[in-house]
Amino acid sequence: MSSCAVLPPLFESELPHLKLLHRGKVRDVYAADEQHLLIVTTDRLSAFDVVLPDPIPGKGAVLTTLANFWFARTTHLIGNHLAPELPLETVVPDPGQRAVLAGRAMVVKKLRALPIEAVVRGYLIGSGWKDYQRTGAVCGEALPAGLRLADRLPTPLFTPATKAAVGDHDENIDFGRVVELLGQELAEQVRAISLRLYAFAAEYALQRGIIIADTKFEFGLDGAGRLVLIDEALTPDSSRFWPVASYVPGLSPPSFDKQFVRDYLETLDWNKQAPGPRLPAEVIRHTANTYAEALRLLTT
Repeated sequence: MSSCAVLPPLFESELPHLKLLHRGKVRDVYAADEQHLLIVTTDRLSAFDVVLPDPIPGKGAVLTTLANFWFARTTHLIGNHLAPELPLETVVPDPGQRAVLAGRAMVVKKLRALPIEAVVRGYLIGSGWKDYQRTGAVCGEALPAGLRLADRLPTPLFTPATKAAVGDHDENIDFGRVVELLGQELAEQVRAISLRLYAFAAEYALQRGIIIADTKFEFGLDGAGRLVLIDEALTPDSSRFWPVASYVPGLSPPSFDKQFVRDYLETLDWNKQAPGPRLPAEVIRHTANTYAEALRLLTT
């Protein structure tokens, strides 16, 4: 599979003939018809839960291509929300509008989204590392003493979170809270499939030079109550991808994601509240190249 051609950056989509249902941190969601949605993955980038004013060229196409890549390769584990029965040409008949959306739009089934993010951690980093330093556990899951930053965990952990609105922070929750939200049977199903998806993808990525340190999945239910994988999956926006070649336990590895942007923002006198600061051209260029490299490694 070839890498995405870099299109002019898209900060916000405009499709006047369709009803805009939601403009998230990255995605614009439209009603395609009563049973389907059109999801447009823009080039917006959020950091510290603030959408920054500068888009990253090609980012939306990378995320869409990679999500579709994983959807196609995980159908033996779980169905997904893609709707090949309704072509984009039918939803967006205007060729000019379709050209703007090229590579960054997907038509999906309208499902009932579950109110959690299904996070799986395979390595000790980020909020998990902070949690471990403070309590010796991650999201209530006790771990052995003496683990280092970025160490591989003895076994991957399911560490769910509640979904946050734009500008708010996700909140880690324990499995008991998931059971309260979903019921015992569905909660156990979500946990099991999340761990299986992570294990499958992590093994595949490792063979191609990428460590998937952690990732988050989102799920919905179809009309028959079946669990379905939705949103995106196993992209640099929903996961931490580390290059195998430079991985050293005890050190924070470089990432194939927006960590370069976060590191730059940490050098600024910014309170991490909206509006976000402008990004220098070099930071934008480096970040775009990083996303494109993750796609190349995983899909070629």
